[in-house]
Amino acid sequence: MRPVLPALLLLSAALVACRPQEVRAPDAYPLSGTVAGRWGDSPRLRLALIGTGVPGAVKNDSTIGQNLVSSGLNSWQFGFELPAPGVFNVAGVYQVVAFDDANNNAQYDVGETVARNRKWLVVSPTDANIPAVTLPAFLGGGEALPAMTVRSGWNVYDQSQPLGSTNPVPFTTLLGYDLSR
Repeated sequence: MRPVLPALLLLSAALVACRPQEVRAPDAYPLSGTVAGRWGDSPRLRLALIGTGVPGAVKNDSTIGQNLVSSGLNSWQFGFELPAPGVFNVAGVYQVVAFDDANNNAQYDVGETVARNRKWLVVSPTDANIPAVTLPAFLGGGEALPAMTVRSGWNVYDQSQPLGSTNPVPFTTLLGYDLSR
């Protein structure tokens, strides 16, 4: 009877891991906002976390939990589940983008219509001074972020605002991460 108990525990853990992710209202996710713009007829809108670790580990992930719902003509609300900061062992600079998954492969591909903003999500395993970053070509390349000081976990850097004591700023929940094209 004893060998059966560990097997049952292992089976129940596997079943819990395989269950579908819970879909929540957009504002119940750690990152939420709106998507605006013209996308044409019947777009296949998805969200992806794209960016790069420091140095050089490129990420393009649209399998992260998300909810994107229409809120009117050419307008959507979204919620996005950011990975726990502890899964990153190096600092990184990322954006969540909306894209029309034209080839339906559930991944952002260069050439697909995309919406983004000027806010960067900077994650760090510790409080740190991050060096300046130049982005890979598939993210537009050539756009460099300045050297900055960040706190452990997720931080948001708004390029439209001056770098300072409140930019970047750490967060656990970020509302108003609006995307447009």
